[in-house]
Amino acid sequence: MIKAVIFDMDGIIINSEPYWRIAEIECFQKVGISLTEEDCLKTLGYRIDEVIDFWYQQFPWDNMSKKELEVMIIDQMISHVEKDGEALPGVIPTLQNLKDKGVPISVASSSPKRLISSVLNALNIERFFDEVCSAESEEYGKPHPAVFINCAKKMNVKPEECLIIEDSPAGVIAGLASKARVVAVPEPHFRSHPVMKTAYAQLDSLNDFNESLLN
Repeated sequence: MIKAVIFDMDGIIINSEPYWRIAEIECFQKVGISLTEEDCLKTLGYRIDEVIDFWYQQFPWDNMSKKELEVMIIDQMISHVEKDGEALPGVIPTLQNLKDKGVPISVASSSPKRLISSVLNALNIERFFDEVCSAESEEYGKPHPAVFINCAKKMNVKPEECLIIEDSPAGVIAGLASKARVVAVPEPHFRSHPVMKTAYAQLDSLNDFNESLLN
């Protein structure tokens, strides 16, 4: 029996994945690394510190600290969100429907807490969420399931009583590892990814969300 729903944020609530790619490409240029959009997809769903570690291991730099680069990327992300952020199709109706039915709702994202807060504020949807969880406070980010396990704990439910909505392979793996039911709403380039086929269901957008997914 599904007792709670946990939403990923980037790519599920807001179409921020393009902003991440822009921010990463521009900011990594400052440490001498030329990333392509295809490169950025390799770390989709990771925490930003893990993205930075990933590229540092391959192309170490010495003109900026990892933390300085992280802050620069997040600052740019917040600027994009505040200027252009919009909820993805079906998000508001789905949140309202769940809220009307009394289903607890939370966010569990790889993004840092200050970016999550900026998104929820920019979209004016803070009121829908019972808990807001960031993997930045966990020892490991996705695909490790810690952020989902602890989010469920904060909602006083078991992970296996949760429905998790995710868009990335790393997120789907994390959700399944937590023993929750996972629904995938992937970006177009991940729709045929084999990991997505392991989800309970795959939707084109949250416009397709329906109550049968909770049963």
